[in-house]
Amino acid sequence: MIITSGISLAYGQRVLFKDVNITFNPSNCYGLIGANGAGKSTFLKLLSGEITPDSGSVVIDPKLRLAVLKQNHYEFDAYTVLETVIMGHKQLYEVTKEKDALYAKPDFSDEDGVRAGELEGQYADMSGWDAEPQAARLLEGMRVKEALHSQKMAEIDPNIKVRVLLAQALFGNPDILLLDEPTNHLDVDSVMWLEEFLYNFDNTVIVVSHDRHFLDKVCTHVADIDYGKIQIYSGNYSFWYESSQLALRQKQSDNKKKEDRIAELQSFIQRFSANASKSKQATSRKKLLDKITLDDIKPSNRKYPFIQFKQEREAGKVIFNCEDLSASKDGKPLFRNFSMILAGGDKIAFVGHEGKSASGFFDIIMGEAEKEKGMYQWGQSITTAYFPNDNSKYFDIDLNLVDWLRQYSKDKDEAYIRGYLGKMLFSGDESQKSARVLSGGERVRLMLSRMMLMGANVLILDEPTNHLDLESITALNDGLKGFPGTILFSSQDHQFVQTISNRIIELAPKGYIDRKMSYDDYLESKEIRAQRDKL
Repeated sequence: MIITSGISLAYGQRVLFKDVNITFNPSNCYGLIGANGAGKSTFLKLLSGEITPDSGSVVIDPKLRLAVLKQNHYEFDAYTVLETVIMGHKQLYEVTKEKDALYAKPDFSDEDGVRAGELEGQYADMSGWDAEPQAARLLEGMRVKEALHSQKMAEIDPNIKVRVLLAQALFGNPDILLLDEPTNHLDVDSVMWLEEFLYNFDNTVIVVSHDRHFLDKVCTHVADIDYGKIQIYSGNYSFWYESSQLALRQKQSDNKKKEDRIAELQSFIQRFSANASKSKQATSRKKLLDKITLDDIKPSNRKYPFIQFKQEREAGKVIFNCEDLSASKDGKPLFRNFSMILAGGDKIAFVGHEGKSASGFFDIIMGEAEKEKGMYQWGQSITTAYFPNDNSKYFDIDLNLVDWLRQYSKDKDEAYIRGYLGKMLFSGDESQKSARVLSGGERVRLMLSRMMLMGANVLILDEPTNHLDLESITALNDGLKGFPGTILFSSQDHQFVQTISNRIIELAPKGYIDRKMSYDDYLESKEIRAQRDKL
């Protein structure tokens, strides 16, 4: 159990938390959510003791072991990968080092023997003999190859480091687990493995993530940061989101009959009460959901951007085709002999372990990179709008946001441009900011504004959900679901892919897979998994 009592924290005039009193109970998984800047990562640091609140306290039983996903990727550079994972259990690691040092002494005394016996007992109690095999299993789940286990952390790829640090946090069955964006830099198989691990994890988890599918899969509760407070709700993220939207609609309709309100609530809860949860908690959770009323859920003060793509003209019958297309980057093949025909209404998700393959393909068909061989052709009626993975070149310019967006608009009127900026949450003086100083999320919102203005009938988006908060991801998701044209896209967001795509393509150096099916069916197919392994 973690108890916060009267937690308050402010940075200057900006108040993050004010008199927060909440309890995180054992065996639950809490998804900590809130708008960008609400203080999600800061709150995890308060719980771990990394920072101290202005007032109030965090109470954790000192007998409980707390593990945190480390964010400093250089902290363990002097240690091997396997040793870094075991260091996640600090007490076990210290006992191991002291024990090994005693046995290495050339003048081992009787007193040393007594101490070694004590340490051996502690070592056995903490399952020390299983430490290396357990660490290796966690690394395998994170798709860190055995050949890397003995290498120093300083020698491995930064993306692999992230996985090692996640394995470190999971190691040794901690009583409390704090995870800040654990799915970043994980491929889909690693994310699925982590979902299963946390689904079966018996202890307390508090996790921050922008992956809605991940939150739905692992969370039994949502801890919502809003209005400077934190409120805990039973259920997963989708349940919270639909509840908050329903509460907002009903607040806006004060004259709605109470009977209609109750009927809508009962129908809504019935649909969500069967959501996946830990089996041992299913009965108690059902009882909690049955007791929920909309009075418990405040309409959120979050702001959602308005994202809507319209095509100025419909596409003709011929949209796009390619034959035997091949490409490499830095001497390494991205894909080979790829052929496809694009049909009207296709919403194609490009997936796979190597996101570089999709990026390479998009750059080629948009004329921003050269192919090695093969051909591709766009239909005469096709207009395209491209969201590249790297957008830095678009912002290397001294323009304010109004003038930046005006470059891409047929209508140059300032009021018209400001209207689009307002839809993407750039209001008032923010429209005069320099394009050079924007955050990653702000750049993404501007790039999406640019695409909306273009009125294209084919959209190409390479990892558009990177840098976005949950509100913007949800708005973009809805905007693309409603687009009548054709979409080619890549994303690490499972729900984004599942709800938009009707066709899946996976590119690899040894071949490709092209299937008309949902993303969930694609991942669950044993036949396709065997084919993916060969690729």
